[in-house]
Amino acid sequence: MTLRGRLTAAFLTVVLGPVLLGAFFVGSTLSAVDRGRATERLGLAAAGVRTSVDALCQQLRAAADAVALVADPAARPRAADQVVGRGLAAAVQIVDTTGRTSYATLGGPAGPWQDCAADAATGPVRALAARVRLRDPAGADLGTVAAAQPVDPAFVARLAAVTGVGVTLLDDPGRITHTTEDREVRAAVLAAAREADGDRVTDTADGRYVRRVGPSPGQPLPLVLSVPGERPPGLYAALVGAVVLAALLAVLAAWRLARVTTRPLVELAGAVDRVAHGDLTARVPVRSRDEIGRLAGAFNRMTRETGSYVAALTSSRDQLRGHLTVLGDTLASTHDLQRILRVILHSAIAATGARAGAVLLLDGDGVLVGQCVEGLDGRWPTEDPADPATLRVPVGAGVLGRVAATGEPLRGRWEPAEQPTGEPSCETYVAVPFAAPRAAEPRGGPDRPGHPPADDDAAECGALGVLALYDRPGADEFDDGDLVTLRTFAGHAAVAVENVRVHEEAQRLSLTDPLTGLWNYRYLRESIRREVERANRFGRMLSVLALDLDRFKDVNDTWGHAAGDAVLVEFARRVRGEIREVDLAFRQGGEEFVVLLPETDARGATIVAERLGSVVRDQPVRVEGHTGEPIAVPVTVSIGIAVYPDHAAGGQQVLDAADDALYAAKAAGRDGYRLARAPDPVPTQEIPVVAAAVSPPDGLPRAGAGDAAPVAQGGASSGPHPPRQSRGR
Repeated sequence: MTLRGRLTAAFLTVVLGPVLLGAFFVGSTLSAVDRGRATERLGLAAAGVRTSVDALCQQLRAAADAVALVADPAARPRAADQVVGRGLAAAVQIVDTTGRTSYATLGGPAGPWQDCAADAATGPVRALAARVRLRDPAGADLGTVAAAQPVDPAFVARLAAVTGVGVTLLDDPGRITHTTEDREVRAAVLAAAREADGDRVTDTADGRYVRRVGPSPGQPLPLVLSVPGERPPGLYAALVGAVVLAALLAVLAAWRLARVTTRPLVELAGAVDRVAHGDLTARVPVRSRDEIGRLAGAFNRMTRETGSYVAALTSSRDQLRGHLTVLGDTLASTHDLQRILRVILHSAIAATGARAGAVLLLDGDGVLVGQCVEGLDGRWPTEDPADPATLRVPVGAGVLGRVAATGEPLRGRWEPAEQPTGEPSCETYVAVPFAAPRAAEPRGGPDRPGHPPADDDAAECGALGVLALYDRPGADEFDDGDLVTLRTFAGHAAVAVENVRVHEEAQRLSLTDPLTGLWNYRYLRESIRREVERANRFGRMLSVLALDLDRFKDVNDTWGHAAGDAVLVEFARRVRGEIREVDLAFRQGGEEFVVLLPETDARGATIVAERLGSVVRDQPVRVEGHTGEPIAVPVTVSIGIAVYPDHAAGGQQVLDAADDALYAAKAAGRDGYRLARAPDPVPTQEIPVVAAAVSPPDGLPRAGAGDAAPVAQGGASSGPHPPRQSRGR
């Protein structure tokens, strides 16, 4: 922003700040007052609704008592008709102990009747009813007497008239049953009512305030009350107009003040623009000795000195820019670490004028291993000088080892060590460590050759490897500029190594469940498709187990979600321990799991299901209770089994069949397994199939039947498989 812009902004801030704050205060105050009044009105209306409904329920209860107190059973119908005739209730119903209606007055409202004593409505409310027990003189139960009053538009209108607000009656799904609202505002009121919670008041876009009343004990009707706001029309428009007018006046005044103040700086700004466009011969006349004059003199000196540097930097800048462009394109286009490191090494050699270089990475044994080299053929003692991997330097040994151990760069002239270190020979060198971007700052000894390594090792420094350059033309040593340049390329190497590791880790995490370590639902979709295709190709079977922990919600509710997570982790561990290496276990979500058993028939799948049920049932899971004491949580599992192609013709269908079998296991009492039902036969054309896909007469299909080689129960893998999980025993 220019100086004129800053002056203008400062003036506008000083002038418009109070105006905006005042407008905001007025608008927010009026809105708060309006909301407070509407909240008070809705509170009084809510109390009126509860009182009216309670009075109606008391009246209906008295009417039902009047009928129930008649001792003569033959006289009770007449008493019921009298109660209806006097207007105490719209209908009376007498029900015996078997639930049969023994008498009901004519013209009663349609059901269902909502009991006044209920906490909430369970469906559309057609009438309110009060029920009392009917007993004989000895106290024996004879049934119930119910007195009802219809809940219709007239009833809702009476509530609106009593409370003075709009009233809407909802049904159980949240749709409008009866309302006194206008058609234009019904949708907005209903949308605001869905957001209301408890006694909280919400508002609509057109300025109405909405509150829900009930259902609650003594008031089972789901009602919505609304009142229009009382804010003055056009309030915000007037406030916006006042702010806009004040802003226009302030802008005019600020522009005039800034123009007068910055006029002496126009000449200097013009010269700066010429320099910015590459004219380093631009000069500013010094016309005064004030701050502007001193600034003009400093500008003239700066342009003279800058011109001398630009010529020297232009050629090296263009060269370095080309190398960085190639490096950036390589980093963005590939995850091939060897290719990236080769580009980094070549660019660093070209940017510094070095004759040779090497990139070494730290392996798990604390040894620096060469990844790529350039210009070092035959410079280190090895059986194969052309193979970079034969360049191996222990951490702490030699120049490269000290750089990795201390985390500090080194440069200077080569001094051969008494004991061979395995690193290349040279005349001059510069070596820079590189670490992961989030690693700690490296620590270590001084930056001079011959200094002994510090006590902290490469792991503590966060080092990933070392970038080293050797020999300058003319035997000149590398300088500080070369060290800075090499640090830049070492940073790119660190980013490249970290990006490759992050990419590999992201690939793994995208396919696994973070809690249990099993494959996730995404990999399940890929695996079921692949395994079905393999089963089709080789004429084999594929068994699917759908597992669900029984009453797992009780575990979370009783011992907490941490205990539930511990149960899921232990269950996943036991599942991995009971299946083969070729089998796949997935967490489908929550407490639902899926196991794929390639080349396994129904008999083998049932054996696995029995084994899983036993290992879960016989060993309760120990978790930490609320008091910190270990608690043994009994766990059982229900299992559904489906076999492809006996129970389904595709991957999703066999999963669905296993789910259906799981539901059957749940319905049968849990803690067991069920085999999916064979699909109903459909008219088909008979075609020849491989013998291994035909079920034997006993109805339990077996893998490896016919001419195939015999296998153990449950099947055995003979074809290629995707990456498998470890057994985790």
